[in-house]
Amino acid sequence: MLPMLGEWMEQEIREQPEALHNSADRYFNLAEEAFEDRHFDIILLAARGSSDHAAQYARYLIEIHLGIPVSLAAPSVLTRYGTRVRYKNALAIGISQSGSAPDVSEVLSMMREEGHATLAITNTPGSRLTTEATNSILLNCGPENSVAATKTYTASLLALYQTVRALGAPLPDPRNDLPDDDWLDRTCQAARDFSGPLLRSAPTFALARGYSFCTALESALKLMECALIPCKAYSTADFEHGPKALAAYGSAAIVYGEPAEGLAAQGCRILQAPTSPAPEHLRPLWDVIFGQWLALSAARAHGLNPDKPEHIQKVTETL
Repeated sequence: MLPMLGEWMEQEIREQPEALHNSADRYFNLAEEAFEDRHFDIILLAARGSSDHAAQYARYLIEIHLGIPVSLAAPSVLTRYGTRVRYKNALAIGISQSGSAPDVSEVLSMMREEGHATLAITNTPGSRLTTEATNSILLNCGPENSVAATKTYTASLLALYQTVRALGAPLPDPRNDLPDDDWLDRTCQAARDFSGPLLRSAPTFALARGYSFCTALESALKLMECALIPCKAYSTADFEHGPKALAAYGSAAIVYGEPAEGLAAQGCRILQAPTSPAPEHLRPLWDVIFGQWLALSAARAHGLNPDKPEHIQKVTETL
């Protein structure tokens, strides 16, 4: 019997509820031990790809619940142009599921040399990122064989959430509000129902706002890398500033939360993500599972194997 297309990806999507429930406390304890009674004037987040989308989530959590300004690092400022930005009393967090991102590691190394606190969030013990950072949170998701990041992405979201809690944010313990197997089944069916209309639509957008903007970004990336569907993510607010003009008949919008006003009347097909029971600040851990299933279903409908896509690989190294 031939293996099913995306077999690894499906298995790793299904591993997420157990992985998240098993690690929630440990993530918090590690962050609390590292930063208890520490106060920072700015937090720098360094990441690429899916990890950069996780950083977008952390930005909203930090600025809303801690009131600390966040800077999303542009590693090229250091690695290509050789400039060291002057930060004051900063915490630098590097996020890389493989721990191999050289540009992210260079940012952490520079920040540590400048005397700032540094934290690595990765699934790979002994990786370069962990050697450059003073403190680390290992995701402990087990091997992720599919090229598409699934369980390492949601684990990164949870590790960042727990880090923000450990820094003093008045956020609730997430253990009772994490996705479960029922949610896996519900979102899987919704994604299967939408895969046909999605394949018949162009252009395609992914829309969300606030905490959920990261989910739009990650869903668009998954559709591009797994199913070869060009998809552009926008904040629902930014979408009003021009791109909405493209959302005519034949187009589709994957929507997390409220769709842009008047979008359906323009002829755009609305693919509304299921509404999770989680509070708003935890919905990205739930909602992205729908995006993962949608990418997998669309890839299978195209006869593509997202476990081994052409032209890209699991570990991407850029400077």
